[in-house]
Amino acid sequence: MTQKITPSTALLLTIAPLMWAGNAIVGRSVNGLVPPVTLNFFRWSIAMLILLPLASWIFRRDSGFWQHWKRFSLLGLLGVGLYNTLQYLALQTSSPINVTLVAASMPVWMLLIGTLFFGVKVSHKQTLGAVMSIVGVLIVLSRGELRQLLALRLVAGDIFMIIAAIVWSFYSWLLTLPKDPQEIRSNWAAFLLAQVAFGVAWSGLFVAGEWAVSDLQITWGWPLAAALLFVAIGPAIIALRCWGVGVQRVGPTIAGFFSNLTPLFAAVMSSAFLGEMPHFYHGIAFVLIVGGIVVSSRHSK
Repeated sequence: MTQKITPSTALLLTIAPLMWAGNAIVGRSVNGLVPPVTLNFFRWSIAMLILLPLASWIFRRDSGFWQHWKRFSLLGLLGVGLYNTLQYLALQTSSPINVTLVAASMPVWMLLIGTLFFGVKVSHKQTLGAVMSIVGVLIVLSRGELRQLLALRLVAGDIFMIIAAIVWSFYSWLLTLPKDPQEIRSNWAAFLLAQVAFGVAWSGLFVAGEWAVSDLQITWGWPLAAALLFVAIGPAIIALRCWGVGVQRVGPTIAGFFSNLTPLFAAVMSSAFLGEMPHFYHGIAFVLIVGGIVVSSRHSK
């Protein structure tokens, strides 16, 4: 696997966090219109309908899809069903800035999971970078106050996002394993549809549970319709496609650096669209998190 970051790869890995930041903003803005798990189900159902005309052939018996259904089911569970559901749940009690900054701990989880489960060696620079990133995340979780850090009480959204970061790390490492049928892996729409089809099924199960335990309602209208269309096309299809190609080119550890652009984009968008101004501690945390990833990735040529 090459570690060289070309301009085209850098662009792909920048588009993904831009779309994810927009997803956080939209997810926060439609809090009162649709339940979070249901939002995720609608989002990926629309994405699947868009992908079907492009790659419905994968459902043929001889395409390799059914022979590798366990792998695609796992990718769909992690990348579509769990990660996005957890993010929308996090946005119920956390701001987009906080959610994306906590998610910026993802490269740390990439390193840990790569070491523990995929046999990747960690250098001293990567360890130092991980410590810097963890400190940055702790600053976000404590809201920038030492006394809160000493008596740290995580809100539900913070915990959901930490779990989501771990889930996405597993998903990203699994993408690097060349176990997919070449016909599917070489076709971006087919590769996405193979994951999304199972992801929608998993999301449907989660939605059934959400509606079974709660008295919920959906406020239909143009604001919700526009939001669903955006999250289905931008943060789902476009971002997942760009991230998948970027990870396959440079690996999860280097790609993780670009994921830290998400809180920067989210801070700008929150200020512009939600009136949620970033605080001083957000800036300190962002510098530490990005600095940590820069230090971690300097070993790679």
